[in-house]
Amino acid sequence: MKIVRQGERITLGELRNMAAAGFGDMVKAVVDVERRILAADAELHADEEAVLLEQGSRQADLWGINLYPEMQGEDFVEFDSMINLRPASGNRSRGVEDQALRERIIAIVNALVER
Repeated sequence: MKIVRQGERITLGELRNMAAAGFGDMVKAVVDVERRILAADAELHADEEAVLLEQGSRQADLWGINLYPEMQGEDFVEFDSMINLRPASGNRSRGVEDQALRERIIAIVNALVER
């Protein structure tokens, strides 16, 4: 697993290698929207979530995504993770239903992923 913080970057080449070693075309990642951190490359989003929680993140700030290093534009980030199911907080799907939050996550990904 790799943790990427502000001022650091992960390259598409690294993501491609992670994808090839794991799911083939995709890398699971979790974004902390407050600390602007990305954890990537685990079998489960919950594993990345647990590491970020141990490092001081708040669960409410963590959102699971999938990154597709061979895709461009909107297809690069997929909002689909069991950790996103939060009915008590108004998120009733595995996606991220709040458009502003999705845009915030994409901005963080764009800042941390060198393309």
